[in-house]
Amino acid sequence: MRRVRAAAPPQELDEEQLLRRVARGDRAAFEELYRRTSPWLAVRLRRRCADEQMVAEVMQETYLAVWRAAGSFAGSGSGSGAGAGTGGSAVGWLWTIAARRLVDAFRRRAHHAEPPPAAAPHPVAPAAEEEALLATVGGDVGDALGRLAPELRDVLRAMVLDGLSVRETAVVLGLPEGTVKTRARRARIAMREALA
Repeated sequence: MRRVRAAAPPQELDEEQLLRRVARGDRAAFEELYRRTSPWLAVRLRRRCADEQMVAEVMQETYLAVWRAAGSFAGSGSGSGAGAGTGGSAVGWLWTIAARRLVDAFRRRAHHAEPPPAAAPHPVAPAAEEEALLATVGGDVGDALGRLAPELRDVLRAMVLDGLSVRETAVVLGLPEGTVKTRARRARIAMREALA
């Protein structure tokens, strides 16, 4: 009689493997995914929203969506290549869901005649996310990014790194869509000139 190999415990799996198990209804895999990703996700959301209650609601909606839609995650197991864009990795997919939920929360708040708060105040020291972005994009591109004005870098980060549309970027940053378009254009021009 052949012995059936026991499945690896959730702690030994990467995030994509955890998501595949979550898609099959594995509660332990979901708990491990939450344990690993919720601190990072909360910090990232707080950088874009100072309202703790809204952040908590977005976190809850995000993980509920993950539980319900884990089967739709393609990940690297489908041959699409992990990390190829915002949705290519498990954490990228998770952040995409959270960013969309944050935009929805800002829209709900706007419908209740309360203007959405501006994104979290910019810290004086560069944030870890900012330093990581500049470190991964090295050389001339990293130097050019580092010289961009913070408001231009914020728009680039939202649209390029987070994969948000102009409308979603406007909601998250609390800016008019026209301002987002203008800043995105100015950022592209500045980057092109710096790299010429």
